[in-house]
Amino acid sequence: MEHKPLQWHPAFQAVLQIELEGEKEYLQFHEEFNLTKKPLQIDTLIIKESDRKITKSIGRIFSRYNIVEYKNPGASFGINDFFKVNGYACLYQAAGREPKIKPSEITVTLVVNQYPDKLITFLRETYGSDITEKFPGIYYISKLLFKFQLLIIHQLSPVETIWLSRLRSDLDIEEDIEPLAKAYKGKENTPVYEAAMDLIIRANWKKYKEGCNLCNALEELFADKLEQREHLGIEKGIERSIIELLSELGPVPDALHDRIRLQKDVNILTAWLKLAARSKSISDFQKNTDNPVS
Repeated sequence: MEHKPLQWHPAFQAVLQIELEGEKEYLQFHEEFNLTKKPLQIDTLIIKESDRKITKSIGRIFSRYNIVEYKNPGASFGINDFFKVNGYACLYQAAGREPKIKPSEITVTLVVNQYPDKLITFLRETYGSDITEKFPGIYYISKLLFKFQLLIIHQLSPVETIWLSRLRSDLDIEEDIEPLAKAYKGKENTPVYEAAMDLIIRANWKKYKEGCNLCNALEELFADKLEQREHLGIEKGIERSIIELLSELGPVPDALHDRIRLQKDVNILTAWLKLAARSKSISDFQKNTDNPVS
């Protein structure tokens, strides 16, 4: 579960779309948007229909073009990060993709887990910026070239932003995991939900596993999925072993290879594995299976 490094950015992209799902018909999401021909990317560019007002708090500030930058847990927005994102906005305005983009049509959203004290002090002292908490965990920053908002993930409303407020590795069982489980139910096969939940599970799995305190809601919700993954791993392992054994006897016909690959019954695959181990030829293997493949 925790072997692969955690990929927070794809999960953030998914969570952002989940949080704004109610108004997705008015929004275009462009992930890792290229500003120039050479690699220089915005985490997310959201283009909104010009006359549409977004009702969700994280999108109230949105104008026509909205740049969103995200930092993984443990990272913070520093002064250099501010200039970089501000530069992204300037480059986008000047890129000429659409003529006459006004600064008022561009917003910048910074998303981070921890409040960036040094950056806020710098903005106050340098630009005289006012930092106002408009909604829980959502701060508007004034007196800058573009409209800026700062989202502090752990301060966001856990009711309104069920997913984004829990894109962390320190979730609580009752306060966080159980509400997520309820929100996820029925969405298991929706790609953005699956991507978000997969990352959240892996980010929090070790904590609960080591403490022998995995909550019932999480365990019940993912019992089937984890079992499916386990069976899939077993199937693939047996399939590879059968093919390897048969390959020692000669070229494996494509039809036979496909038949083995498409077989999902672990018991049948296990029987085939034993048969492959004692077969003297591929034709011998085919003759001793129930449905020989020519």
